[in-house]
Amino acid sequence: MGLGTTAAVALTGLQGHVVEVQAQLAASVPGFTLVGLPDVALSESRDRVRAAVLSSGMSWPNRKVTVNLSPASLRKSGSGFDLGIAIAVLAGDRVVPADGLERVVHVGELGLDGRVQPVRGVLPAVAAAVDAGYTRVVVAAGDAEEARLVPGAQVFGVATLAEAVLLHGGRVDLPDVEPVLPSRTAVRRRPAGDLADVVGQTEARLALEVAAAGGHHLLLAGPPGAGKTMLASRMPGVLPDLTEAEALEVTAVHSVAGTFDPGEGLMTRPPFEDPHHTATPAAVVGGGSGVPRPGAVSRAHRGVLFLDEAPEFRPSVLETLRQPLEQGELVIHRTGGAARYPARFQLVLAANPCPCGKAGDKGMDCTCTPLARRRYLGRLSGPLLDRVDLQVHVRAVTRADRVLLERGEQTSTVAARVAAAREACRQRLAGTPWTTNAEVPGPWLRERLRPERAVLGRVEKAIDQGRLSLRGADRVLRVASTLADLAGRGVPTRQQVDEAITMRTGGAA
Repeated sequence: MGLGTTAAVALTGLQGHVVEVQAQLAASVPGFTLVGLPDVALSESRDRVRAAVLSSGMSWPNRKVTVNLSPASLRKSGSGFDLGIAIAVLAGDRVVPADGLERVVHVGELGLDGRVQPVRGVLPAVAAAVDAGYTRVVVAAGDAEEARLVPGAQVFGVATLAEAVLLHGGRVDLPDVEPVLPSRTAVRRRPAGDLADVVGQTEARLALEVAAAGGHHLLLAGPPGAGKTMLASRMPGVLPDLTEAEALEVTAVHSVAGTFDPGEGLMTRPPFEDPHHTATPAAVVGGGSGVPRPGAVSRAHRGVLFLDEAPEFRPSVLETLRQPLEQGELVIHRTGGAARYPARFQLVLAANPCPCGKAGDKGMDCTCTPLARRRYLGRLSGPLLDRVDLQVHVRAVTRADRVLLERGEQTSTVAARVAAAREACRQRLAGTPWTTNAEVPGPWLRERLRPERAVLGRVEKAIDQGRLSLRGADRVLRVASTLADLAGRGVPTRQQVDEAITMRTGGAA
């Protein structure tokens, strides 16, 4: 009886678990049994592994082969276990020296011709292996560049199963084949543009700066052509670079989603996602058969999720945003398992005032009935809007704006103020799990501002008048704290609280 052992990684969402791959070869009726809660794709690995071994010029053991994926209680999915299963079987058959294989992680899918195919999620898989103390990792040659982005990993890229056998000290002829390249749909990032291109819109520009400085959600409501989409598309340029930990986290999400180009290194800039209003809930939130894949909300983690023409989105899509807006993560349950993905994004909504878009501004002739207007804006539910910190009306550009063509500040100027405000907030929140004002819980913020009676008094008055909910009051205090950071103050003033209330409700304090 022969026994071979190596390691692989099982991904559940972005969380990786090192799995021990054990292959036992017994003198019994020849067969292949795979145990350890495999899904359908993993159960089919028995055929892929056997064909790959034979195509690599090695003989398949004429014995009873039993492969166990431990821990057996953890559900495993995907084809990334193929390489580890093949190496464990060959180690049990003494084709590959077994010494030290139990400390080597293998991640890769096998083709019937013996070539090693790239798989999704290599970066979080290798990161999980390194965190568990496994530093030697063997991946497909097409995934080696991405795997080497993980600090502390000793990565070996192999194009074929025969190359992996040679790597571990086995003897086999090395075929002359081209490595399989990953078939990823890497997203081409559009240039963010410059804020100086936006004509007028002083109030909306200020709201955009406040949103960027504090990580707040933003609603831009106004007629077509006022500049809502232009403003929203410039938000990523105002945001500061991602920290090293944030960059690794964001890159891991895009690695699992298959939208990451490892040639450009880790993603150091905040992502920008703008799904079309015809997108399904699975496309926006995530899903799919088997283990759910991340959707646009997770791909926008640490960046911006922009919903243009927000009332045109399906209500089922809009309402699914409430959990990630509140908790900063998304848990997707399916029959094939549950996946947890980070989703701490900044939501930017753009909406017209009515179906024709001409209501609200002087000189524009709206043909919509009052009922049609109410129904149109009513598609953005109260509970959803209550989670949006800043709600600003974007007015149509006037003739004077066009004639004067007063250019606003450049993106670099605004970005410098945003970076300074974020750094001040980060220092104030040092020692806490939060980094921006938008993440701070209401009780912690109210306790900090308890000595400022004038500040809290203005918010309590708005609650008594029914203009703010309790959740809305906390969000006003967060926005006021961001205004204070932009002004270089440690504590917001009464005037800044009034300004925060106005930005949220659109009325005077």
